[in-house]
Formats: sequence, C-alpha cells, structure tokens
Amino acid sequence: MKITVIGAGAMGGTTVQGLVRGHHFNNEDITVSDPNTDVLNKFAEMGVNVTTDNAAAAEQADIIVVVVKPWLVETVLRGIKPVLMPQRQILVVVAAGVSSQSVEQWLGLNCPPLLLAIPNIAIAQMQSMTFIVPISASKKDTQTIVDIYNEMGGTLITDEEHLPAGTTLASCGIAYAMRYIRAASEGGVELGFKADDAKKVVLQTLRGAIELLEETGLHPEAAIDLVTTPQGVTIKGLNEMERAGFTSAVIRGLKAGMK
Repeated sequence: MKITVIGAGAMGGTTVQGLVRGHHFNNEDITVSDPNTDVLNKFAEMGVNVTTDNAAAAEQADIIVVVVKPWLVETVLRGIKPVLMPQRQILVVVAAGVSSQSVEQWLGLNCPPLLLAIPNIAIAQMQSMTFIVPISASKKDTQTIVDIYNEMGGTLITDEEHLPAGTTLASCGIAYAMRYIRAASEGGVELGFKADDAKKVVLQTLRGAIELLEETGLHPEAAIDLVTTPQGVTIKGLNEMERAGFTSAVIRGLKAGMK
C-alpha cells in the first residue's frame, strides 16, 4: 500500500514524520509533494519519495492525503483530478472549513472514496487527536484510515457538522494547552525556579494528571477533590483562578475558535 501526502507545511510535514515513525508504510511507499524543494530535501533524507509534481505523486498512490491551506485545496484537487482512480484510491482532505460538497463538486465523477480529517501537530510525536469524517468511504476504507491515524495518536469518527468543534477543541486546542504551559512555567519562575526547571515541573505535572484521569476514569472534578482540603492551598489557588475567569476564558476561547 502506497500513500502520498500533498503539502509539506506544518501539518503535512508533521503527518509525514508520523508516517515515517509508524509501521503501516515502508519509507519507500511514502511520497510527499510540495513546491518548496528546500522542504522536500529534509524528507528525502528520511528515505521517502519527494516531488514537486502533485499529479505524479497522486497517480501512483493508494491513499492520497491533501494537506494544504484551505484556499489552495480547489487548485490542488483540480490539478490532480485527471489522474485520480476512484476504483482503487482513497482521498483524505485535511483543510479546516473546506466542505465535502465543495470537494465532490470540484472532482465530480473522479472523486475517490472521500474522508475529511483534522489532526493536530502532535502527530509527529504519535500523539495527535484526529477527527475523521467518512463522506463516501466504505466501512473498510474508513477503517483503513482510522488504523493509520490511530497509530499516530487517537481518533474520533464524527460527522461533518461537528468538525469545526473538533478543530477548535483539538487542533487549536493544542495551542491553548501550550499557552497554559507557558503561563504555569512563568509562574514557576516567579515562585523562584529556573525557567527550564519550571517547565520540566509543569510538563511532568500534566503527564501525571493525564495518566491519572485515563487510568482511573475519574471526572476531572472528582480528581480535583482528591487534592483539595478544607482551607488548603489548592482550593485557594483554584478559587483565585476562577475569580480571574479561568473556566470561562477557556470555554470562550474554544467557542471563538469556531467563528
């Protein structure tokens, strides 16, 4: 099975890195296409095929993943349309705000079984949260794509209506998490730790919180109750954060990401 990724920017590039680290494909069965030859050289050093010719890259692939800016999707799809073979290929489009209706309109009868997907940049570390929307793909083709992305993190099959919410919660959400890490690290410096030590403490604390919730199945609020005591420092800190609008700010930020 051969896979082509068209677009080697932040999202496309990290997707290729994840594919290289995974076990679904041999490196020689991965092709990345991008107009930037400097970017392609980096991937050539990984042992994958590189090209600036989108059509040539798409023609020899079993799975085509288009990962370009939303305003470029139509141009890219129309460019590869003549070489598409719906009877043997699967098409995955990764572009926020691009509808399946538009994709099918641009490709017409040459549209392969189609899925929309939104991963996040942690895909290179095999820790993406990827939302997958099957449009015209069979259960078998959908499972193939789910298995590929599952190896690079976690997946959730959803409908197209909820894809914007998934984008802000996980794709934009990773940036929101980074902002918390930055804020907590800066707070650690103010408390007297060196910057690197503060970041190390915050990262390990978050890992611990994640593992605790995953292993116990506790609701976050129930886990919070385990570390709050009457008149204790934890509840005082939490209440001060809430007075500053912590929960409200997070929710408002998520909702703003859908606008």
